[in-house]
Amino acid sequence: MLEDGRSFAGEAFGASGEAFGEIVFATGMTGYQETLTDPSYHRQIVVMTAPHIGNTGMNDEDDESSKIHVAGFVVRDPSPIASSWRSRRTLDDALVAAGVVGISGVDTRALTRHLRERGVMRCGIADAAQDADILLASVRASPRMAGADLAPEVSTREPYVVQAATGVPMFRVAALDLGMKRSTPLALSALGCQTHVLPAHAGGAALLNLAPDGVFLSNGPGDPSTADYAVEAVRVVLDAGIPIFGICFGNQVLARALGFETYKLTYGHRGVNQPVADTATGRIAVTSHNHGFAVRAPRDRVTRTPYGPVEVSHVALNDGVVEGLACLDVPAFSVQFHPEAAPGPHDAHDLFERFRDLMAAFR
Repeated sequence: MLEDGRSFAGEAFGASGEAFGEIVFATGMTGYQETLTDPSYHRQIVVMTAPHIGNTGMNDEDDESSKIHVAGFVVRDPSPIASSWRSRRTLDDALVAAGVVGISGVDTRALTRHLRERGVMRCGIADAAQDADILLASVRASPRMAGADLAPEVSTREPYVVQAATGVPMFRVAALDLGMKRSTPLALSALGCQTHVLPAHAGGAALLNLAPDGVFLSNGPGDPSTADYAVEAVRVVLDAGIPIFGICFGNQVLARALGFETYKLTYGHRGVNQPVADTATGRIAVTSHNHGFAVRAPRDRVTRTPYGPVEVSHVALNDGVVEGLACLDVPAFSVQFHPEAAPGPHDAHDLFERFRDLMAAFR
């Protein structure tokens, strides 16, 4: 049941019960396991536009966090069997074990077209025997995504360290966990970085106390306009002149620290097939996205901020949304997409190397 009163019938899939959240669609043809376990999908019901989901089951290697984070899961044609040498359980079994309610047999093409035209909205999944008016009232009484401060709900509770794959670390990175995926510190580890992951509310002083060569701002869920604690932490780091690299929610937090505003997109970008252009080189990368908010910044000129001039570094080719920022006077940059890109693509993975080179230059 959608917030605007439109409903879709299907068959039970996953755990029994009810689910409520903001309904969004993801356009990737692969990577449903990474999608399910991405903390950025916290409190969202995800519609997979690819019709056949679950064919490779669920394995023990590809989870992006310790649990499934989606509030609900909508698919058209779930595979009843799992065919992969790495599979350890079926998708249905994984959803049941996690208590995640799903629905299958839904016309996901019609549902996606509806969300593209009307925008993402609140939604509920429940037994069809329930009174429709009561279900609709429950949907409309559920929390909105705008104004939701969700990063602390999915952030680590205690600091932890991911060691450099090289053995002896070449760089120390302080990472602010706003809903970080496991692939991110592993990507930094491969480049010789020892990553110290801190909770969302850690603050700027805690980040600097680690004497880092650089500070990383992670992806995460919710409305960036609520994350004042992270914005203040980033300003402390900017004042100290420590290199910063932010992705997704981290891009929005850095933007706010620089003085830009954020806003909610009509239906957002979610999937592994989003084309983005580098404004400096014209190079186009196919990238992985998961965001419903964006940064409002002029694309045709440099913006003067309290931290010097800042320019838009990347733009989404589908709709012109700002996809990256580059500071010209301080060592900080960010992108709206996911360069670690599990399960892919890896067109933008060199941004981690750019961060490494920036840390080396300002060491």
